[in-house]
Amino acid sequence: MNSKIMELNKVEVWDGNMAATQAMRQADIDVVAAYPITPSTPVVENYATFHANGYIDGEFVMVESEHAAMSGCVGAAAAGGRVATATSSQGLALMVEVLYQASGMRLPMVLNIVNRALASPLNVNGDHSDLYLTRDSGWISLCTFSPQEVYDMNLCAFKIGEHMDVRLPVIVNQDGFLSSHTAQNIYPLQDKEACDFVGEYKPLNAMLDFSRPVTHGVQTEEDWHFEHKAKQHDALMNSTKVIAEVFAEFEKLSGRKYNFVESYKMEDAEIAIVVLGTTYESAQLAVDKMREEGIKAGVVAIRVFRPFPLKEVSDMLQNVKAVACMDRSAPGGSVGALYNEISGALFNSPARPLLSNIIYGLGGRDMTIGVLCDIYRDLDAEAKAGKLNGSIQRFVGVRGPELKYYKV
Repeated sequence: MNSKIMELNKVEVWDGNMAATQAMRQADIDVVAAYPITPSTPVVENYATFHANGYIDGEFVMVESEHAAMSGCVGAAAAGGRVATATSSQGLALMVEVLYQASGMRLPMVLNIVNRALASPLNVNGDHSDLYLTRDSGWISLCTFSPQEVYDMNLCAFKIGEHMDVRLPVIVNQDGFLSSHTAQNIYPLQDKEACDFVGEYKPLNAMLDFSRPVTHGVQTEEDWHFEHKAKQHDALMNSTKVIAEVFAEFEKLSGRKYNFVESYKMEDAEIAIVVLGTTYESAQLAVDKMREEGIKAGVVAIRVFRPFPLKEVSDMLQNVKAVACMDRSAPGGSVGALYNEISGALFNSPARPLLSNIIYGLGGRDMTIGVLCDIYRDLDAEAKAGKLNGSIQRFVGVRGPELKYYKV
């Protein structure tokens, strides 16, 4: 980070939930409709406290369910307001129906998902089951690896989604407890510069603009449905230009640079793992240990999960011999979702690295640096042998007999 900029900005100690709330406060939101759920509860709880104490304007609406929370957000956004909320896990599952409404109506808003395992069995700890649940909902989806990034991505999310060339809702993901409840030094922008960066909200097709009547949520059937969905998909895929512009503008303001795909020591890497979330920071330490052993390891982390950065991922992995795709979610009778994404990115490229799928960390199970080092050593052995160890997919860190699937 630019040291001069650090001097200008006060250091705060916030966890990921407070970081999200503070960015929402600075964005000058018109409506937050919410129904709290662990571990995202403090995001809206903090916001409600700010509202009760008169620190913010706008409306805070407590509703009877997560489905109602997103419905309230849709109504407020359609009326022409800047809108945000937060949820996790089962709350998101109840909310999913309305996610499709929000994106289909092209309504910008920001949803903080504090990633948590989906039941059953019931579990309040973090994995990426709910992150993957949103992948086909038509929302832009950003991933964070620390509380600082939660703050930064929230500010960027408003600006990206509200851009006139995009007009889509945006998700900001963070790992439950590992980020949401971990306090770290944060370098926020001053209130005015954050507000100026996000900019004034500019409604489009607002229902309360009576000079130009519009209808939201209409029924189209086969005569126009295809065209609506095609235009929505086109806006999502072409949002990459706006995302890049917003990231560049934020770097000039804050000194913090963000990319569609982040990486560590990939310039000469021969083996790599691909991850989401806080595992990225742990993997960097494992990479350093592997380098000390003479193993050319690297790590790749996805920042923009939707639209998925196919080219950037492909370019990053062109010269590696073996790749492990790390899925922190139960695969549901197939390979993991991240494995599928990486396979798609590499399918039409010259690269043909060995590609395996690691399932790990379900329900908050720890992923240690030591285990990551073992994964790298296995990858190195596979790369030298020129073949997988006999299985495309394996579970790492689960008690009981070793689980390996999809043998080759």
